[in-house]
Amino acid sequence: MTNDNSIFIGGKPFMNYVTGLVMQFTTKDAKEVIVKARGKFISRAVDVSEVASKRFLKGQVEVTDIKIDSEEFQNKEGKEIRVSTIEIILKKSKVT
Repeated sequence: MTNDNSIFIGGKPFMNYVTGLVMQFTTKDAKEVIVKARGKFISRAVDVSEVASKRFLKGQVEVTDIKIDSEEFQNKEGKEIRVSTIEIILKKSKVT
């Protein structure tokens, strides 16, 4: 899968991410979208995924996998920091 169907969660308004996620499935006809976040934005990623799949795309999209991990990098002061990450994979439901 290419990164074209990834939503990176950050500090923008909540509904911007929900709209972006819904647009991936509706106008871009994506079969799968990955919601990615790290650190303090993990809870927002969960909320975005839940609102999109249970309110805006109810019955059309489902969470198929959740991957958690951590990344290590250096901050501005040169100190090694470890931060948690999450990837929530949403796929179109099979229509029967």
